[in-house]
Amino acid sequence: MQKKMSDLRRLVYLVLAVELGVVALFWVAVGRNALIALIVLAAEAVLLFYLLERFENLTVEHSAGVEEMLGTSSRDAYLFGETGMLFYDDEHVVTWMSDLFNERGINRVGRKLLVWLPEAEDLINGSADQARVVLDDRIYEISRKEDEPVLFFRDITDKEEFRHLYQESKAVIGLASLDNYEESTQYEDEAVVSAINVAVRTPLTEYCKEHGILVKRVNNYRYLLVLNEKIFSDLMTDHFSVLNTVRKAAQKQDVSITLSMAFARGTDSFEELDEMVARLLDLAQSRGGDQVAVQNAGEDVKYFGGSSEATEKRSRVRVRVMAHTLREMILRSSNVIICGHRNADFDCIGSAIGAARICEALRKQCCIIAKTGGIEEKLNACMEENMEELKEEVSFVTENEALNQLQDNTLVLMVDHHSLRQSNGSKVLEQAKKIAVIDHHRRATEMGVKPMFLYIEAGASSACELITELIPYISNRVELSALDATIMLAGMTIDTQHFRVRTGTRTFDAASSLRRSGADPLKVDEYLKDSYDQFEQKTNAMAMSQIYENGIVITPVKGMTMSRAMMSQTADALLQIQDVEAVFVIADDTENETAISARSNGRVNVQVIMENMHGGGHMTAAAMQRPKCSIDDLRKELIDVLENYFREEDTNESDS
Repeated sequence: MQKKMSDLRRLVYLVLAVELGVVALFWVAVGRNALIALIVLAAEAVLLFYLLERFENLTVEHSAGVEEMLGTSSRDAYLFGETGMLFYDDEHVVTWMSDLFNERGINRVGRKLLVWLPEAEDLINGSADQARVVLDDRIYEISRKEDEPVLFFRDITDKEEFRHLYQESKAVIGLASLDNYEESTQYEDEAVVSAINVAVRTPLTEYCKEHGILVKRVNNYRYLLVLNEKIFSDLMTDHFSVLNTVRKAAQKQDVSITLSMAFARGTDSFEELDEMVARLLDLAQSRGGDQVAVQNAGEDVKYFGGSSEATEKRSRVRVRVMAHTLREMILRSSNVIICGHRNADFDCIGSAIGAARICEALRKQCCIIAKTGGIEEKLNACMEENMEELKEEVSFVTENEALNQLQDNTLVLMVDHHSLRQSNGSKVLEQAKKIAVIDHHRRATEMGVKPMFLYIEAGASSACELITELIPYISNRVELSALDATIMLAGMTIDTQHFRVRTGTRTFDAASSLRRSGADPLKVDEYLKDSYDQFEQKTNAMAMSQIYENGIVITPVKGMTMSRAMMSQTADALLQIQDVEAVFVIADDTENETAISARSNGRVNVQVIMENMHGGGHMTAAAMQRPKCSIDDLRKELIDVLENYFREEDTNESDS
């Protein structure tokens, strides 16, 4: 159509030019002759008639073409299917719109298409196959006829509404558990138990009723929750405020009961949802409880809450059961390989030595991977000072040497960690058929291994505390030397910041047991002292500190590298300053990575903050590492995470 109109335009220009030429010729040649004027007028009439006839034929031809394209029945079909068409020219000007637009009062003929619908630009230039636009509260899906200036509009408003309703009605399965309920009520009389039940159960049931959740009690402390995606979205908006409500109600009853919840979603298979939600609740509780674990099928687990430090939940009975299970596993193994985490510290090596003593008492060959993966500076100095004595007591090997000792019936014991990527014996773990884990860190979503024995207690101060508790129940032949006990006590001292944080009655019981085995607190103090170079480095780093809002101190260390141990010690030192709630030390470490070491006095959950940056740890001590990157960029990202954290905290407080 555009080409035909151009041809007509050129023809008009040609006729006008001829007419002017003829008139000028006769005017000059014969003067003002009436006969000649009549001839000229007649010629003009003939030419104009021809032009009008030609234009009419083009118009009829175009109309016939459109009618041929649509047809009367096709027109009705397009209207019934809520489908529209639009033509545009080479300059992207709308030249024609179908009846669907006319009926809906949309007329953009003669206007620039991309000014009206900028969303169609990728469609027109061929970089996209479809586009979606909203016109007068209706949603249209646009497609283009290949190599033709035609757009097809399909109204998908109803389809989108039904899709939205379907998504909102998809099933979500949840589990809620009252953490530490049995331990808090087993020795109380009926009146007290009844008061506790009213205090902690009523908020949960009322919360579920308020949001339309079907709730069924499974036992005294666990509930099954059935809801849909719309209700779950409301819970997310509410930030699961029931966690705060239950915690505060329990505090009024002077009991250490918290609420853990898990929600599985994203699949129509109820069997898969059931398996997911059971695993998620186990994750939430192994991370200390008082939090919500959520997973959409095929995606990573997300955590909410966790605003209180994990409490001691292990009973003497549980310790005895775990000890007997570990004892049987060791006895049924040909030998034992003990591995710790990379950059081993006092708690890691101390718990490994304690585990080696257990294996020795059970007459099983044992070795510790300690010559691979790095050792923290102060621990390395301690081991070098006492290497002769240590060599007589335990066998330290490299990872390759441990691989040579690995057999089908070898037990590989992970201490002070539970993640494959953090281990100094990852190659051994990848090939091992029997794996056991003893750790006190909050459980990560992905461990990378499938242990036969899993003993993770986030309420414990240290791995040394857990090993010390297990020893009496495994064998009375276990003997710790004074050096062993001192190293283990040093591990507990560091992880509790000299017994100031994450300590309970069991922590001091374990420390007392180590003292009876000959642990020397004075030697512990000597092992943990800074050298002058370390003191200077720590002081220089502290001088770079910046005060942020809400009692936060951020220390971006530039111009020097720091070991992760030194970063954590710098953070501990800064935390002693008045009105400081949390400290974040950012530095390039000695492993060609950029790391953050975070410490808190308990009022700021640094674990949640570090997890948002793909790190982890405890509520009061956490960290993260990345391949070497810009310290300024990492600081900016940290500030964004902190702002979001405090925004959510403010929301939770206002909700409660």
